[in-house]
Amino acid sequence: MPSFDTVLEADLVKLKNAVENCAKEIGTRFDFKGTAAAIEIKDKDITLLGDGDFQIDQINDILRNKLAKAGVDVRFLDLGKIEKIGGDKVKQVSKVRNGIAGDDAKKIQQLIKGSKLKVQGSIQGDAVRVSGAKRDDLQAAMALIRAEVKDLPLSFNNFRD
Repeated sequence: MPSFDTVLEADLVKLKNAVENCAKEIGTRFDFKGTAAAIEIKDKDITLLGDGDFQIDQINDILRNKLAKAGVDVRFLDLGKIEKIGGDKVKQVSKVRNGIAGDDAKKIQQLIKGSKLKVQGSIQGDAVRVSGAKRDDLQAAMALIRAEVKDLPLSFNNFRD
């Protein structure tokens, strides 16, 4: 039976390269000289450090530009709150989304059920598997998911006939 998986996976290599390019730019920019401005990545957490909220926003803008140049969707970032870490320093920890959360998976599954297409959606861990009798129905389901779920950078893989 033909099927495909709907997944939420960031390209971690491109993401890491974008963060490293952002760190290089922070090191060379004149307005960041002598400040605590920095960015680092550990596993799937990106930490922004700065002297104030404005500086964190500037670093965020640089990061978004570098991600866009690298071809990584900025919707993968789940921005955290800006926290004070002592003195006048602040930090912001952003998480990289990986895997479809339970609520979002249920939303996609309900969307497929209510679409009148002859396909079935099943939640498989952090992915949603869509299966149907015809390849055309699966392609219509892909188009429907792309059109309706705009807040997540979903991709489709594991397409089988």
